[in-house]
Amino acid sequence: MATEIFDYIVIGAGSAGCAVAGRLSESGKHSVLILEAGGRDRNPWIHIPIGYAKTMFHPVVNWRFYTEPDPGMNGRKVYWPRGRTLGGSSSINGLISIRGQREDYDHWAALGNPGWSYADVLPWFRLLEHNVRGAGEYHGADGPLWASDIGERHPLVDAFIDAAAELGIARNDDFNGASQEGAGYYQLTTRRGLRCSTAVAYLRPAASRANLHVRTDAHAMRVLFDGRRARGVRYRQGGRDVDVAARREVIVCAGAIQSP
Repeated sequence: MATEIFDYIVIGAGSAGCAVAGRLSESGKHSVLILEAGGRDRNPWIHIPIGYAKTMFHPVVNWRFYTEPDPGMNGRKVYWPRGRTLGGSSSINGLISIRGQREDYDHWAALGNPGWSYADVLPWFRLLEHNVRGAGEYHGADGPLWASDIGERHPLVDAFIDAAAELGIARNDDFNGASQEGAGYYQLTTRRGLRCSTAVAYLRPAASRANLHVRTDAHAMRVLFDGRRARGVRYRQGGRDVDVAARREVIVCAGAIQSP
């Protein structure tokens, strides 16, 4: 059987992969294949926000990794959950909507990486965000990934924030605003009460595109090369290995764990 050919092959349908595949397929000009080792995100516990208590240890939608024994932890192994479904860890995490710290981005830029300062990446944060508070200097309101306020405040949490203020820790109503320091309520990656994973935000709206191909239970085994150029991917699905080729690029979005 002839090898299938796509313009782009994206390995991993997690937080990055869903966004990449969704964006690459928007114009309709390019064929995009995205591979996910896990299954479809049909488990209801993925979409109900409190369900992360279930998905955090779920044997199907979670890789359930452990670290090696850590001398700093008295030789213990530490549990390291990672998503194994469409949306990746954005489908199983605690839904807290907090960006990386400004200082980290600025440090990357200072090391000689132009385009990675906080000022450089902030427009992209605004572009991807649909914040229920509306658009502003630090937020967007027209993007696919929702950031919502916690619906009901709790007296115990309010007391904790008040106690922090008494100790001189500033109140902070927006951890993705001017500063991340302080105590307050964070926002959630939810849309109208349900989880807004990257699969929900980027893949679901693209599901009807003829140029986007989503394959689940498809575990990437290796990147195939012609010399130094990546030309395709071998993945395992249903007990057999399948080779697919890329005209333009192979893009690895398989996460920091168990990835090339």
